[in-house]
Amino acid sequence: MPPLRIALFALEALPNARAVRRFVADHAAAIAFVGLSNAERPATGGLVGQVRQHLARSGPGFLPYLGVNFGLPDLLRPLAPLTQRLAGSREKPEATPLAALCHQLGIPTLRVDDVNGHEVFQAFAAHAPDLIVTFHFDQILSEATLARSRLGGINLHPSLLPLHRGPVPTIHALADGKGEFGVTVHRLAPAIDAGAILAQEAVALPDGTTATRAAVHLHEHGRLLVDRVLGEIAAEGTIPAGRTVPVLPYRGFPDRALLARMRRDGRLLTDAQDLRDALTLSRKG
Repeated sequence: MPPLRIALFALEALPNARAVRRFVADHAAAIAFVGLSNAERPATGGLVGQVRQHLARSGPGFLPYLGVNFGLPDLLRPLAPLTQRLAGSREKPEATPLAALCHQLGIPTLRVDDVNGHEVFQAFAAHAPDLIVTFHFDQILSEATLARSRLGGINLHPSLLPLHRGPVPTIHALADGKGEFGVTVHRLAPAIDAGAILAQEAVALPDGTTATRAAVHLHEHGRLLVDRVLGEIAAEGTIPAGRTVPVLPYRGFPDRALLARMRRDGRLLTDAQDLRDALTLSRKG
């Protein structure tokens, strides 16, 4: 059986950066194209609109988390060639921004404003992938888009679904205080984190782990889980049916009350170690 051809969709940020870069390097021959989400797309209000929304809902205490996880990696990405040269990390996939890595490996990329739009449709038509893989992606694929790949798609989510559906699961897992951290690979469905579960593992994290470091660690662990599921799909020629579970309530971005409770409990969204990690994404493999 010929190898699977993968359409990969990702929003590159601190939580997934090194894991998704390693995934691309490991599977380069099988990746048909990579769709890179535009986090500042007009449909979400652009950068200014999103900051206003976060301030209104979560307050200024949420801005350091956003800056470390998304703002700094995005801001420093153009400087990667210089920092890689200074650090001697130019040959390390984990230290190479995803678009540049894909260029080096000859993998087509496109900037995705609308995953269900015409440009993505054209990419599917041109490259005919067998399978969609989403890896820290912030857009919902419609049923019509999922049908453009022969087998459908799978997603990596850094929580023990059906717990903590939504964009920041490690914040809610930390806030709940039960130590329920883990990763899930599930079938993609035209709903948020709601497809049948294909593989799942609980992951123990050290005391004092921030929500940011939890997300980084779980994406690293999840990359290996995705590899295992891809092997099963390749062997069977289809995505397994998986395990259907009840869909629990959606857990969105935190509000002021949740963040205040986390502060009282000493549960941190991010810290100086996370800041250093964001600053050195292109200097360490």
